[in-house]
This record gives sequence, C-alpha cells and structure tokens, in this order.
Amino acid sequence: MDHHEDESRGGSVTPRKQDDEEAVARLEEMKKSIEAKVALRQSNLNPERPDSGFLRTLDSSIKRNTAVIKKLKQINEEQKEGLMEELRNVNLSKFVSEAVTSICDAKLRTSDIQAAVQICSLLHQRYKDFSPSLVQGLLKVFFPGKSGEDLDVDKNSKAMKKRSSLKLLLELYFVGVTEDSSIFINIIKDLTSIENLKDRDTTQTNLTLLASFARQGRVFLGLPLSGQETQEEFLKGLSITTDQKKIFRKAFHTYYDVVAELLKSEHASLRQMEHENAKMLNAKGELSDDNVSSYEKLRKSYDQLYRNVSSLAEALDMQPPVMPEDGHTTRVTSGEDASSPAAGKDTSLLEALWDDEDTRAFYECLPDLRAFVPAVLLGEAEPKANEHSAKTQDQPSELAPESDQGQPTQDMAEVSAESGPLQEGKSTEKGKDKEEKDKEKVKDSEKEKGKEKDAERKGENEKEKLKSLEGTNLDALLQRLPGCVSRDLIDQLTVDFCYLNSKSSRKKLVRALFNVPRTSLELLPYYSRMVATLSTCMKDVSSMLLQLLEEEFNFLINKKDQMNIETKIRNIRFIGELCKFRIAPASTVFSCLKACLDDFTHHNIDVACNLLETCGRFLYRTPETTVRMANMLEILMRLKNVKNLDPRHSTLVENAYYLCKPPERSARVSKVRPPLYQYIRKLLFSDLDKSSIEHVLRQLRKLPWSECEAYLLKCFMKVHKGKYGQIHLIASLTAGLSRYHDEFAVAVVDEVLEEIRLGLELNDYGMQQRRIAHMRFLGELYNYEHVDSSVIFETLYWILMFGHDTPEQDVLDPPEDCFRIRMVITLLDTCGHYFDRGSSKRKLNRFLMHFQRYILSKGLLPLDVEFDLQDLFAELRPNMIRTTSSTISANGQSILNGNEENGSHEDIGGSDTDSGSGTIDQDGHDEEELDDENHDGGVDTEDEDDDGDGPASEEEDEVHVRQKVAEVDPLEVASFEQELRAVMQESMEQRRQELRGRPALNMVIPMNLFEGSAKDHHGRAVGGESGDEDEEAGGNKDVQVKVLVKRGNKQQTKQLYIPRDCSLVQSTKQKEAAEFEEKQDIKRLVLEYNDREEEENNGLGTQTLNWMTGGTSRVTGRGSTWEGSSGRGTGSRYRHHHHSGSGLHGRRR
Repeated sequence: MDHHEDESRGGSVTPRKQDDEEAVARLEEMKKSIEAKVALRQSNLNPERPDSGFLRTLDSSIKRNTAVIKKLKQINEEQKEGLMEELRNVNLSKFVSEAVTSICDAKLRTSDIQAAVQICSLLHQRYKDFSPSLVQGLLKVFFPGKSGEDLDVDKNSKAMKKRSSLKLLLELYFVGVTEDSSIFINIIKDLTSIENLKDRDTTQTNLTLLASFARQGRVFLGLPLSGQETQEEFLKGLSITTDQKKIFRKAFHTYYDVVAELLKSEHASLRQMEHENAKMLNAKGELSDDNVSSYEKLRKSYDQLYRNVSSLAEALDMQPPVMPEDGHTTRVTSGEDASSPAAGKDTSLLEALWDDEDTRAFYECLPDLRAFVPAVLLGEAEPKANEHSAKTQDQPSELAPESDQGQPTQDMAEVSAESGPLQEGKSTEKGKDKEEKDKEKVKDSEKEKGKEKDAERKGENEKEKLKSLEGTNLDALLQRLPGCVSRDLIDQLTVDFCYLNSKSSRKKLVRALFNVPRTSLELLPYYSRMVATLSTCMKDVSSMLLQLLEEEFNFLINKKDQMNIETKIRNIRFIGELCKFRIAPASTVFSCLKACLDDFTHHNIDVACNLLETCGRFLYRTPETTVRMANMLEILMRLKNVKNLDPRHSTLVENAYYLCKPPERSARVSKVRPPLYQYIRKLLFSDLDKSSIEHVLRQLRKLPWSECEAYLLKCFMKVHKGKYGQIHLIASLTAGLSRYHDEFAVAVVDEVLEEIRLGLELNDYGMQQRRIAHMRFLGELYNYEHVDSSVIFETLYWILMFGHDTPEQDVLDPPEDCFRIRMVITLLDTCGHYFDRGSSKRKLNRFLMHFQRYILSKGLLPLDVEFDLQDLFAELRPNMIRTTSSTISANGQSILNGNEENGSHEDIGGSDTDSGSGTIDQDGHDEEELDDENHDGGVDTEDEDDDGDGPASEEEDEVHVRQKVAEVDPLEVASFEQELRAVMQESMEQRRQELRGRPALNMVIPMNLFEGSAKDHHGRAVGGESGDEDEEAGGNKDVQVKVLVKRGNKQQTKQLYIPRDCSLVQSTKQKEAAEFEEKQDIKRLVLEYNDREEEENNGLGTQTLNWMTGGTSRVTGRGSTWEGSSGRGTGSRYRHHHHSGSGLHGRRR
C-alpha cells in the first residue's frame, strides 16, 4: 500500500508541472496573437492602397478572377497562404462585389475565422470599397426582411451562418477593417427583441449568439479580461464609448431577466405535465404515445433552454438561475435514465432499500480487487505503459506486455526512439558522419532483433506451459463454484480468479456461471456478487452473462410451452439478483416483467412472481423506479382479479404483491403501564411455574388489594395469552387467593362464565383460541373444587343448546361448524374423569347421549375432531358403544328412547358410589334425593331396582335411560299411510307419462339435438310418438313422420307417411323396446332394494338399544368420604392440602 501511495504522489507531481507549462505556453500564444492583431490593425487603419497603374499590371482576366472568387467560398486555414498569394497577383477592382458575395456565402467554421480575417484585411488594404460592401453583406444575414432574400432556408444552417458572421464581424472590428461599433448595437437590439421570444427556436438561436458575443466581445460590456495587461495596448485603439457599453450591458441584462422568467415558466409547465403523467400512470398503468412524445419534446426544449441560459449567465459573469424543486413530483424517466443511479440521493433512502445492515453490506459493499490483486493481472497496466512510451518517445517501455499485441508497440517505441536522434543529426552533422552513424545503428538494430527473436521463442514456450497450467487451475477453480455458499468464500474465489485472468478464462467463467444447476437457486446471489465484483475491472464479464440470460429468457418466453419451469425460474431469479447489484439495468427487468404480464397465463405467472419476489421490493424502494414498479404491481393485481386463477397462482400473486408493497400499518403505540401492573404481569406471565407458584402466591397476597384487584382479575382472564400448560397454575392461584379474598374467586368464576357466553353469542373465528383456554380454565377451577358439578353440566348443555330454534341458528352454530364439539371435548378432557360415580356419573352418561345426538346433527366430522372424540370416549366411557347414523331406527325414533316392552336393562358403568360432593341443584334439593326420585314418570325408582337386583344392588348402581314411548293413534297412522300411498302413486303415474312421451319438436332447434336414430342428422325426424300412433291407428300400414324443410330463412315441417316395414321404422321400434326393457329392469332392482331396506329397518326397530356393561369395583357405600390417598381411577373425593403458609388448594386426584 505504501508503494502505491508513493507512486500516486510521484504521479501527481508530473501533471502539475505539465499544467504550469501549458499555462505558460497559452500566455505566450495569446501574446503572439495579440501582437499580430495589433500589427494587422495598424495596417488596416492606415492602408497603403496601390494606385491604378500597379493594378493594371496584375491579371485582370475574367477566367482568373472567376476562379479566385470561387475559391473565396471555401476559405480555410490550409488554403489561406495559396489564396492570399493569388489575391496579390490578380486585379479584383471590377469584381469587388462578387468577392464580397462569395465571402458572405462562405460556410466558415470557428477555426477558419482567422484565415478569413487575414484575407479580408488584404482585400481591404487594396480596394477602398471592399469593407463597406462586406459589412453590408454580413448584416443581411441578421436582417433578412430588409434584403428580400429567400426565407425558406434551413433553421440550423441559418443559425450557424449567423454565428460565424457575428464572429467574423467582431474580428474585423478588432483588426480595424471596420470602425463602426454601432452595427453591433443594431445586431444586439435585434437579438434581444422581446418579440423573438414567441418563437422557441429563434429564442434558442439568439441565446447562443448572445453568449458567443459576450464571450468574444467582453470589451463591449465592460467586463474584465483575462491577461488584461497584455491587452491594454490592443484596447486603446478600439473606439467604444462608455455610453455604448451601458447600452450593451442594459440590453444583455434585460434580456437575461426575461429569459430567466421564461425558463421558470417552462419549468413549471414541465412539472405540471409530470404531475399529470404520474396521475395517468397510476390510473391506467401506461402513457399514450402522444403524452410521451409531448413530454419528451417539452423536456428537451427545457433542457436546451436551461443550458443556453446558463451559458449566457456564465459569459456575463452571473450566477445561473436556480429552479424550484417540487418534492412531491416523481420525474417520469425513460428506461436509460431510470437505470442510472440518481446523484445526490439521501443516505436514508439508500438505507431504506434493504431490510437490515447485513443485506445492505452483501449487495453494496464489494471487495476492491485493486487492493488485493496487482494491476498487471487485472489488465490495467498495459494502456498506461503505452501512453507513457508515447509521451516520452525517448525511452523504450520497460514493461514487457504479456499479449502478442504488445510486441509491435515496443518495436515502434524503439524505432521512434532511434529516429529522433537521426532527424536531429541531419541538421547538425555532415553527410559522411550521418552515413557512418546510420550503418552502426543498423548493425546494432540487427543484433537486437536477433536477440529479441530468441527471447520470443523462449517466451512462447513458457507461455504454452503456463497456458496448460492455467487451464488445469481454472478447471479446479470452476469446480469450487457450487461450494461457495457464503460471502467470504465467493470473495476469495473472485480474488483467485484474477490470478488466472485472460479472455478465454473469462469466457469459461461466464459459461460456468450461466450453467448454474436449475435447482440450486441459493447460489444465484453469490454468483451475482462475483459478477458484480469482477465488473469493476472486467466489464465484459457482466455484459456477456447478461446477454446470455436475456437470450435465454426471450427463447423461453417465445416458446410458450409448459415445460422447463425450473429453468425459467432460475433464469429470471438470476436477472433479478443482477438487478439488485445494479448490473442488470431496471429497463431489462421491466421489459421481462411486461412480457410476462402481456401473456399472464401458466408459467408466465410463476416467472413474474419469482421476479417480483427477487427484486420487486428493491425496485419499489428505489426512488427512480418507484412509480413504474407501483404501476406494474397495480396491473398485476388487476390481472389477478380479472383472470380466473387457480388457488396456487392466486396465492403466488398475492404473496409477490405484498412482499413488494406491504400494506400500510400504523405504528404500534406501546401501552405505558404503572410499575405495579408491570410487576403483576411479570409474576403471572414470566415467573409462574410449578416451582415458583408458592412464591408468586405470597407476592400476590402482599399487593395492595384495593388498588390492584381489578387489574389482577383482568390478568387472570387473559389465560389465552400465556402458556396453555400453565392454566392449571392460574386456577391454583385462584383457589389459594379464595381463602383470603373470597369475593375475588367469585368474580373469577363469573368472568369465566361470562366470557364463555360471549363467545357463544359472537361465534368469532378470531376468538377460538381464547374460548378453548376459558373452557380449560373452567375445568381446572372444578378440579380445584372451586365450582360445583352443576355449573359444569349447565355449561355443557348450554354449549349444545345455545342459539338453537332461533333465527340466528345458522350464524351462531352453522351445520358445518364443529367448534362447539371441541369446546365440550376440552372441558371433559380437563375434568370429565372425575364424573365416574354416583349422580355425576349418571349425569355424564345422560349428557353423552345428548352429545352424540348433537354430533349426529353435524354430519361428517373432520378427522381431527373424530379422533379427539374417540380418545374422549375411550378415556371416559371405554365400554360405551357410540351411536352412529346407521343405528338409528327407520321409524324416526330417537336414540334416547328405550324400548320399554323388552324389559332389557343393560348395565352402563363400572362400580360407582356417590361422589359425596353434596352439591345443591337449582331447586335447592340434594342431588342424591333427586336421583332417587322418578324423573321419567312410569319408570321404577332406583330403590325398587336395587331390591329387585338382590345382593348385587349393594355393590352396583345401574343406570337405566328410559323414556315413555309416545302413544300414537292407529287411525291417524292408517290415514297417513293412505295419503302417502296416494301421493306416491300420483307421482309415479306422472313420471310414467313423462317418460312415455317424447319432447315436442321445436322447429328452431336443429334436429340433431333430439334423441333418435342416426338418420335424424340428415334432416328427417321420426316422430317420438310413433309407437302410440301405431296403437291408435289400429292396423294402419303407414307410420307418420315429420320432415324439416327450410325455405329461405324459415324452417317448416311436413308430415309424411312411411310404410311400417321400412328399415327406419323397424330400427326405431327396436331401440324403443330395448330402452323400455332396460327401464323395467332398473325399476325392479330399485323396488327390491327398497323392500330389503325396509325389512332390515323393521327388524332393528323391534330390538332394544344395547349398552355394554362395564367393570365393577368395590365401594364402601353412599355418601362416605374417602380419607386415604387413592388413584384417579377410584373416583375418590379430594381433600384440601394446605402447604405451610401458602394457602394453596390441592387438585383433585
């Protein structure tokens, strides 16, 4: 690095010396030109014109003068000397006007002005009437209306003619050919006229002329001149008064102010058009050709006017006008302008392009190869060496170029180094010495050439060896490409490739990058980074790769087949990654996207979505392409709404759209909670677990209860925001706090029940997780003996029946909604295993039957709900047989209705005793007393069942689910059956008639739409009622048919009679007979199936609904309380286990 710094310091000293030398040379040249002008001015002011006698001695022939006058139309620096020599030898006294016309018509360039000035000076010094005629001729260019010349001249050529004429007039004034400065006043007044501002082209031309005049004639405006000391003597002879300078200055400043206002108004109109174009782009997605052309025209006019006004301001030593910028306007740019990064962008906008700092560093912070690789290997040292040898020309280049093209340059440098002293020797030495030196140098050059040939042979052999070695190294390097899956690996590989840099190596590398495996999409960002890094020194790598990708994209998009989707995605994602590295211009990406949107079907949808997922967000966040990308996204969504896309493509389009343009969201305002509330949330949602529950309870008891009771209740209700597995800990805390704050525990239960009811009333999908958590919370509150079983069963029945038989039933509990089943499963999973004895067991059995009826009303259940139900019944009632739709009796009797006539009573559960909970129902009676009563009416009491069962009644409780069979009047049943048979018979007769009759012939509909024989398609139709007509005819030998006839635009039918033995009639009759026989077979099979199904249903209706008996267990008796710790399966009551000082309630076991 120090070496490079020394070189840069040494290199910076040389340009400074060169600049100083160039400045001195310019001053010397300026002095010489001013001295020449002063001398020429003296000669022109005091001309020594020859007399007429001398002019007669010169050539006055028309042929010679005509030839010279023609040459005056082509004045240039090369022909100046020859032309002046001819002018000295001819007599143009009779052809002065022709000479003036030729000079005025000459197309002079800026470099030819000085030659024309010298020629005009020569003619002025010889002919007295030359200069007035020349001035008048040049003024005709600026005032064409006075001269009557043809006005149909090209505007560009006319402007160039005015510019050259004005420069020539100024130079003629400076050298004294004309001394009238008023001609410039007239010219300036004409150029600064306000009337010329109406024509935009004239205004642009006048601005260029005025800027040229201000730069060349600064003395007319009284502006300071550079190198004024050298021009004092020259300016003394110019007769420019102070008043004339004021006139010039006033005219220029007034015109500049007017033009500046014009520039501002044009800038405002340009911004207005940009606003309108932006609105149109947002509305339609594209601009019309007229709008684009008018905008481009106005923009070019504005840019040209701004340049000319700025040039005039610079010539007048004034500041150029500053245009107001409108921050709300997005400039409508072309593809080339959009691809170039905007100058002076804010760093905040650049940072907003990327989601995080790592992404920004990956795409923007590329390694500097010049810091790691010598310049020779990057191919940057050869042109510098050639320039250095061309400048010095006295020392051969010391750097030996690697390529074969470097050898001729070295030879040329040596030849030029030798030819320089030879040319100098010609002027200093004699001929003999020259010849001797030439011979010696020729011999030396021959020896050097022989040595060079040997060196070349050795070099070629070494190069061949190096090439073979480089080939093997390059192959090994390319094999490492697929393994570069990190930024460091790809950067190291890039540096290694620079040591093998050559044109063939770059081609191989581009081909390897292009042939990336189509399934290895993760390599594309790293390959693109490598290309972006190499493009800083090797421009051809990126251009070659981009050309290959564009050709492949065009080939695939034009092929229009539904093949190679992976290749298409790889191609478009590669282009997108190169765009993010600013290698692929945005115009290329937009053209690819537009090609996909033009044919928005099949694979083009996938390609467009992958392109947007890759670089859509980058282009949308880039200021130069925001408007265009937003328009493309709007077009994408319109196409998605218009076209009937399949769900996969619809999801792809939505994902791509919202990835590029996320929906606007207002910033979240974080709640500011008091420290006490924050401490409560920390205890409940962070610190609470099995090991810390005692500590949390003690801390909650220490809180100022009057201040935080309401907020604590609110936090307890947010069990859905915590962990689902910790809900039982919240219930345990509730039970623990109930010993000290009984009203708080009651409030928790009320809030839970209210939340459950609110969920049933709203039935909002977004509340499902919350509702499940509250069901689990209610079950845990029962487990901790905080609510009674009556509350649980009321909630269960509430869930099944809420909203039914109301107009809102389809909203509150839709037929396909199984969420209430999930709620029941959650609650019973939590506390259902405790209902395994006594009245609670009977209640649960009864509820499960109602629950099965509710399940059957839902139809086919989802698999996950079905599996949960199977697990629930296996855990709670493993011996219960679930009722399905196939077990329902045919007479519509409910599964809850038992068959009282059979007298078969099945044992339902295992051993059970009274739970001993002693809970009270709504009427205030003991549950045990209610269970002993006859609820169903007409069914024997439990005591009678126990007496009938003998000894087994002491150890078992039987649950008999019976309902009285509704008595039906036989007369009503008979009348109903009779009416049903009448309706069925009527329907069958009507259907039989519909099947027998063929549809009437519709004359408008083509005949081939009717069912019939194949001959119907030829314009004839056999009457569908031919069979009936045959019977009605009673033995006629002819059959009536209808023929469709078309006359003009009308269709008509004719009736014909065809013999009965015709093939057409016979085939039709056979077909109808076959169809009738097939219908009879189907009818017979259907009736047999219905009879068989009715027999099966009647057989099932005479049987009872059997429930499998469960295992029994020994019990001690009703109402007894278990004191020993027993397992969950024994169904024991739970005790309060008080921890020392904690006040926690133990769960039911």
